[in-house]
Amino acid sequence: MKKPKLATIWLDGCSGCHMSFLDIDDRIIELAGRIDIVYSPIVDTKVFPEDVDITLVEGSVSNEEDLHKIKMVRSRTKILIALGDCAVTDNIPSMRNPYGPEATLRRAYIENTAKKPKIPNEVIPKLLDIVRPVNKVVKVDYHIPGCPPPANAIYDVITELLDNKTPEPIKMTRFGK
Repeated sequence: MKKPKLATIWLDGCSGCHMSFLDIDDRIIELAGRIDIVYSPIVDTKVFPEDVDITLVEGSVSNEEDLHKIKMVRSRTKILIALGDCAVTDNIPSMRNPYGPEATLRRAYIENTAKKPKIPNEVIPKLLDIVRPVNKVVKVDYHIPGCPPPANAIYDVITELLDNKTPEPIKMTRFGK
């Protein structure tokens, strides 16, 4: 029997959610027996595949690259899970929303450097006017909150889905924080 395909992606965030995913420790070996990890920042695959069963998405939608990526991922994924507070509520990345992209870039690249102050125009993707959580851009099937979310919550949601169960809404007290 063919294993379900799992992918993880990272938008505008800190990678803490991926660290929590890795914190499921030896249970990752058990999961590896049940799933194929087909795309992730923690593997070397360069192209997001078609027909992914479950995708965990960390981070908020902050720039044109994030926007393009999350729309493409949604179109290729059966079950999309917003992983962590940046994906669920837009959290820390949205702190720039009251100031706008131009003021944010000016502060980062002009006001906070003494060497060759210049806003890059080739290396970074164009910032969106506001940062948004994933569910404000595409349909999200499940949310796993937390900054970062507890490893037990991530493991439980994945295994419940693999067991064809509907995961219960996450309550932080259920998993401890």
